[in-house]
Amino acid sequence: MSQRVPQNLPFFCLFLLAFLLPCNSSTSERQKHEHKIKGMFVFGSSLVDNGNNNFIKNTIANVDFLPYGIDFPFGPSGRFTNGKNVIDLLGEHLGILSYIPPFTDPSTKGKKLVSGVNYASGGSGILDDTGAFAGNVMNLNAQIRNFESVTLPDLEVQLRSKSRESLPQFLFVVGSGGNDYSLNYFMGMVNSNVSLEEFTANLTTTFSHQLKRLYNLGARKFALMAINPNGCSPMARASSLTRDGCVQHLNRAVHLFNARLKTLVVTLRAQMPGSVLVFVNSYKVIRDIIRDPASKGFNNTGTSCCEVATINEGGTGILCKRGGSICKNRSSHVFFDGLHPTEAVNLVIANKAYASNHKAEVYPMNLKQLSEI
Repeated sequence: MSQRVPQNLPFFCLFLLAFLLPCNSSTSERQKHEHKIKGMFVFGSSLVDNGNNNFIKNTIANVDFLPYGIDFPFGPSGRFTNGKNVIDLLGEHLGILSYIPPFTDPSTKGKKLVSGVNYASGGSGILDDTGAFAGNVMNLNAQIRNFESVTLPDLEVQLRSKSRESLPQFLFVVGSGGNDYSLNYFMGMVNSNVSLEEFTANLTTTFSHQLKRLYNLGARKFALMAINPNGCSPMARASSLTRDGCVQHLNRAVHLFNARLKTLVVTLRAQMPGSVLVFVNSYKVIRDIIRDPASKGFNNTGTSCCEVATINEGGTGILCKRGGSICKNRSSHVFFDGLHPTEAVNLVIANKAYASNHKAEVYPMNLKQLSEI
């Protein structure tokens, strides 16, 4: 709540008031951490994509149209939500003053690199063949190759230092894996004899190798995003005719991956000396909202805020219909479209990631503590 000052207040009172009024907390936080985290490099899929697919041809995983971005300062930007995604909100917490630019934007070069780059691509996965359904998207291996071969040489020029010296000052956020289940395993793209447990073990092993690649390039601070409870999404509920609850076999798969991901935080730190890895359990954060929405300011947990384009209409059953109808009170909805959360939910996740002291939500520390290391 702002504190208003009468215009006729004597000048000396205004001078005194300047010392008595409390400072803006977000500003003081930014100032406190402005020399801790220089920026972010972001890898993953649609939950952290901020526009890369806008510049990729032959993909159906594109959201450069309304109602996406209806609450974003610059309108539709390629973010899979109504406003800011979790990366934007984490950046605000960490004092990063500009939006992280998408890699595929031709203008992302030179001075634009100094706050980091976002490589995430909606529809992509940890495995190379995941995302074939979505078309020409960048899988996680391709994202890391782009980081190494294109960004790093330019970044060294801009920062006038070797990447191994500068990269420890950046946060590496990785949010991938959900599509490896929904657009790969459960679509029958793997051998039918491969069990869910075997698939998950292979997936996390592949993921650990990818994290080690980033480490070998100089990354030291990592935030690993859990897969969200996709079995609770409107798309999952509609396709299984389950309206009142979540699709448990989908959530079970996600839970298996998240449990292994949390374990990786411990095992990889021993294998990657000097690294710090944080597991952000967005699965639990969203499940807690769904179980008790009213206490957290939500009242719609099962349907999408926007009108979703069905398969019969040429859509995917996930994305909003271009120019379609939209709910008025978007902050009360958990899901914006058939899969992706609203900005309101992204804000809860970002706040928890940055400041929660509950190990079940963020492990082994929060990102505020990580930024102070």
